[in-house]
Amino acid sequence: MVDSLTKRRLPAAELDALLRRVLGVPLAGHVELTEGMFNTAYRLTAVDGRQTVLKVAPPPDVPLLTYERDLMRTEAAAFELMAAHGLPVPEVLLHEDGLLLMTALRGEPWSAARPRLGDAEHGALRRELGTIVRRLHAITGDVFGYLQGPNGATWREAFTRMVDAVLADADRFGVVLPDVRPAFEARAHLLDEVTAPVLVHSDLWEANIFLLDGHVEGIIDPERALFGDPLAEIATIALFTEPDEDFLAGYGRTAFTASEETRIALYRAYLCLVMIVEGVPRGYSGEEREGHVRFFREKLADYLEL
Repeated sequence: MVDSLTKRRLPAAELDALLRRVLGVPLAGHVELTEGMFNTAYRLTAVDGRQTVLKVAPPPDVPLLTYERDLMRTEAAAFELMAAHGLPVPEVLLHEDGLLLMTALRGEPWSAARPRLGDAEHGALRRELGTIVRRLHAITGDVFGYLQGPNGATWREAFTRMVDAVLADADRFGVVLPDVRPAFEARAHLLDEVTAPVLVHSDLWEANIFLLDGHVEGIIDPERALFGDPLAEIATIALFTEPDEDFLAGYGRTAFTASEETRIALYRAYLCLVMIVEGVPRGYSGEEREGHVRFFREKLADYLEL
């Protein structure tokens, strides 16, 4: 898969100037972090040994999906909210002009550590994550949906606008999709069960969870955070699979009702739509990309029973 067209890279001189301004010391070295698919990210090391992570938003002229506009503002706001509630996140040092500088976590992504984890260790971490997510979902907001939009006064209104936006994006970028609107509309009444807009990270897969000394050190990349149904979190915590008992035990749930299962399916279908469409403006191509699209289209059909 090719590098995303949304990546905007900065010369070392600009990185040095930024670090001098924020930390008061020059840059000793930097490494681009290539795991992310949207922003450019660097790990910066100052001459005094302090390490930070800098995220750089896409160039202003790069086409984006509707919800991707001004994602960095959402990320900074989500970090501040989570920090205020005692959740394990990096400290934001600077947010301005498409730049987000934060303290670097010391551990490693769960995805990198996974091969070394035994079943018992993995289960304990999943329970710990469940507890963290339960605390995350205690944070409420004033609007449903994305801070930067689409959003709405109710969860049904906000989620419907989110779906409409990604379908409009598909038309804009020439992505042909099946007619999914009737399937969403037939189930939309179930969204009225959600009455409080809670903070949902929306991207809690293992690469965005850092481990240190056998525990969750911190969670990163809440740029796609929204306020809505806490069950929307399941779409990435249990990516294309069922949530495990350990996570549910930490989260404080044992099972989901039929209505809740249907809502989870809607959120997974929305994620599939995003994954199908986003590759076009990012310039992805090749056999790997084609394989991913086929997978997402099959899952979309399954979740919506098309």
